[in-house]
Parts: sequence; C-alpha cells; structure tokens
Amino acid sequence: MRVLLVSWEYPPVVVGGLGRHVHALARELHAAGHDVVVLTRQPAGTDASTHPTVDQIVHGVRVVRAAEDPAHLEFARDLVAWTLAMGHTLVRAALTRLGGWRPDVVHAHDWLVAHPAITLADAFEVPLVATVHATEAGRHAGWLSAPLNRQVHSVEWTLAARADAVVTCSQAMRAEAAQLFDLDPDAVHVVHNGIDARGWRVRRDRATNVRARYAPGDAPLLLFLGRLEYEKGVQDLLAALPRIRRRHPGTRLLVAGTGTQAEFLRAEAVRLRVSRSATFTGHLPDRDLAALLVAADAVVLPSRYEPFGIVALEAAAAGATIVASTAGGLGELVVEHETGWSFTPGDVVGLAGAVDRALLDPHESALRAREARARLRSDFAWPALARRVSEIYASTRFGGPRDLPRPKIPTGNVLSGP
Repeated sequence: MRVLLVSWEYPPVVVGGLGRHVHALARELHAAGHDVVVLTRQPAGTDASTHPTVDQIVHGVRVVRAAEDPAHLEFARDLVAWTLAMGHTLVRAALTRLGGWRPDVVHAHDWLVAHPAITLADAFEVPLVATVHATEAGRHAGWLSAPLNRQVHSVEWTLAARADAVVTCSQAMRAEAAQLFDLDPDAVHVVHNGIDARGWRVRRDRATNVRARYAPGDAPLLLFLGRLEYEKGVQDLLAALPRIRRRHPGTRLLVAGTGTQAEFLRAEAVRLRVSRSATFTGHLPDRDLAALLVAADAVVLPSRYEPFGIVALEAAAAGATIVASTAGGLGELVVEHETGWSFTPGDVVGLAGAVDRALLDPHESALRAREARARLRSDFAWPALARRVSEIYASTRFGGPRDLPRPKIPTGNVLSGP
C-alpha cells in the first residue's frame, strides 16, 4: 500500500512526542512492506535559500521536507496564519515533487496539517485517516475562552468531521474526541503510541556517572522529563517537593525540558523555597536522558492533561520506577498496584504520598517497574501497532470531498461532563 503521512514535525524537526510517533510509524510501515512517503516541513524560522525543499530517502522512507513559506510569520505570534502558510508549502511540495507517485491513503497527524491533508486526499481521491494526538480544549482544562482557542478547536473539528477514519492514542482520548467533535465513540479507532525498548537500556556504571554529574550525593533523585507547559503539572511537583523532602531529607529534583512555562516554574521554585533542591536542566542529549531514567529513584509525571504519555513508555523501557497522575492516557499506562504508583491529577498531597510510597518500598517499586517493562512487549510494540494502523487503512473507504458547516463553538467547561 502507498501511504502518505502528513505531519508538521518529523525528526530532526521535533517539538514533542508526535514527531517521534510518526517517525516510528513510518519506519515500521516501511519494514512491513508498505511504500511510505512523509510530507513535512523544514525548521521554523529558516529560509528557503539555506533550507530548500528536499526529497530524500531516510531509513527506507521517502521524506519530502518543504521549505518554510517566505512570509514573515512566527509560530508563537501568528499561529493560525503560520499554520496556513505551512499548509500551502506542503501542498505545493506534494503536487510538484511526488511526480507519478500517488498514495492509496493520506494519514494526517493533528490539526496543524488539516488543510493540506484534506486537500491532498480530495485531489488524489483517496481515504483520509486522521490521528488526534491532543485537543485544544484538553490542553486548556476544558476551556475555549480565547479567540485562538476557538480557532484551533474549529480546525480540529473540521479535520475530525472530514476524515474517513479517526484514530486516537488512548481510550481517554477517544472519549474526549467523540465528545468534542460529535463523533460516535465506537467508530473511533484506538492505537497506542509504541516504543522500541532496546534503545533505552543503559549500563549501570554510565547511569551512575551521569547521576553524579547532575545530582551528586546519595539522597533520593526524582526526575521529570517533558515540555514545561501548564498541563504537564510541574508546578504541582514543585509544590509537593517540600512535603517529600520532610519525609525523605535531601531529595533532589531534576526538571529536564523546555517550554513556555520555564521562567514561571523557576520563580515557583524560589517562592516555594526549593530552588536549591530543584535543578532545571533545559534540553538534554538523548544519551543523558536515557541514563537519568535509569539513575533516578523515581520518574514523576504529574500531568494534569495527557492524551497518552510517551515519556511513561520511555521510563518503563529504561526500567525506571514511575510515579504518575491518572490523567488521560497515563492512567492506561501506569496502573496502581501493577506498573507504577499513581495519584489524582492536581492533587499535591496525593502526589507527595505516591512518591513517598515509592521511595519507602524500593522492592515493590522494582517489581512494578519490571511489570511495566514486560507490558511494552505485549501492548506497545511498534510492529503490532503498525499492523493495526495498516488494517485501518485497508478498511477505510474514500467518502469524497464535501463542504462542511461551521462548527458550533461550545461554551463553559466543555469537558466537565453533563
């Protein structure tokens, strides 16, 4: 089958977990014998004279990477306009670079590629499959209070309504997408993110050396890995740190990642008087991240909103003890009494208590970590997940171009339930 994957991020252009997901899916589909083309972009802020459109084979996958539109638009300041400009470049690249190659299916990954994916599926007269990786309402705790929030939601709704098949990464996301986009939950496919566990094993001596570099001493070490955004809940972890340190003196926290809330979180650490025990490392090399996952006494994932939680898979692959909230997909990955220690999202006392239990019982933590890693082979192995995606492709039929009405924008907290 000829598969066109459309994604706004693809390594080395990586913003979050979506890019790694599409990369792994593309490689596994190719390994299974499918003819895969990835349509993506050059880095934001580049110029076509230095970063022109390229068409190359990478690990057996054909990657068409479109040069950035010459208009002076910035992602953070002009999000919707920037996204539309990117869409134009992706369509132009597909129509001028693919030659005689024509897909059997177009697979869109998230709302930022809605317009080019819909256009190409209509032009090629092939089915459109859309994966919803997250939603604007979910990222903002159920609220669509600002014009930008409503604009993004309307594009998400359009993609979901036009798609011939909708895929989500967790059961929680299926329920969320069905509620927000007026879909039949039974018609939404769930395909988890996957992982190759082999790439996350690190020798103990290297883990020890990396731990000594970032957090010297024998006191417990907690690690957060992810984007520094409100929905990731790092502010709750910082608020819980004084309680944790009272129970486990000297405990240190490493916060690895970047994001729009970085300065706010540093200020919170000062306000909470934990700035000397909480270290913000910024972006770290993959080798150091893998070593820290092994070295940490617990990896803490305090998300308030989490469609899936690929970091939990990486932590499990490294054999780490995982303490995680039950937000969204995390609750499907990290199961209390089985694969980790859990707590209610936003519950600072519950977070501190879960970390306390994990640190007090290292034997039980090790048992749960082993169970979490074993589960990767059965539930999150990429070959099986790619096979499931290809089955969705084969069963999806082209519904034809259609004009859609403007979506009604809900008011209030749209995820609060009846």
